[in-house]
Amino acid sequence: MNFLAHAWLARGGSDDFLYGNLIADGVKGSDLSAWPAEVALGIRHHRRVDAFVDGHPVVLSARRRAPAELRRYAGIALDLLWDHFVARELELETQKSRLVLRSYRVLSHRPAPARLERMIPALVAQDWLHRYADFTFTCDAVRGIGNRLSGPNRLAALVPWLEADYGNLQRDFDRLWPAVIEALEATPGKRSIDPQP
Repeated sequence: MNFLAHAWLARGGSDDFLYGNLIADGVKGSDLSAWPAEVALGIRHHRRVDAFVDGHPVVLSARRRAPAELRRYAGIALDLLWDHFVARELELETQKSRLVLRSYRVLSHRPAPARLERMIPALVAQDWLHRYADFTFTCDAVRGIGNRLSGPNRLAALVPWLEADYGNLQRDFDRLWPAVIEALEATPGKRSIDPQP
C-alpha cells in the first residue's frame, strides 16, 4: 500500500497518528523514541499494514504473475497500483476528498524525514493522491520511482504487465482491500494501533 491507502486506514486516528503513517517509509530502524508517541504509533501501524499486505496470499499470487526477471520489483509497482484502486473506489477522479486535503495539511505543516524531504512537497503540490485515480498517472509514478533507483528502470519495464493484467489485479484488490480494512483500519471505536514495536 502507498500513501493514499495508509491515509485511509489511519484516518480514524489523530493528526499525529496520520502523519506517522504517511512518513513511515522515510523512517529507518525500530527505535522510535525520538518521535512523539502518537507519531511513533502511526509509524508502527504503517509497518504492520505493509507486513500484512506483503504476506497476503492475494499479493503473493499477483507477484507470481509478474515477469520472472522483474518479480523482485513487483511489490513496489503493486503498492502504487493499490493506491490507484483505492482512489477509484473513493471516486477521487470526480471529487476532492477531505481525507486527502487533511493529509496534505498534515504533511505541509511538519518537516518530512530526510529520505522523503524532496518527495513530500511534490506529492502535495502536484496533488498525487487525487491523481492516483488516473491509471496513466499511476503508471507514470511507477516509472518515476524506477528512475530514482540505480541501474536500468525495471519498474518502467513492469508497466506493460500492469496494463495487460489490469483486470486480474483489480480482482486481486477487490479481495485484498476488505481484508486489510478488517484487520488494520484504525477507528475511534476500534484502535488497531498496537503500542508494541
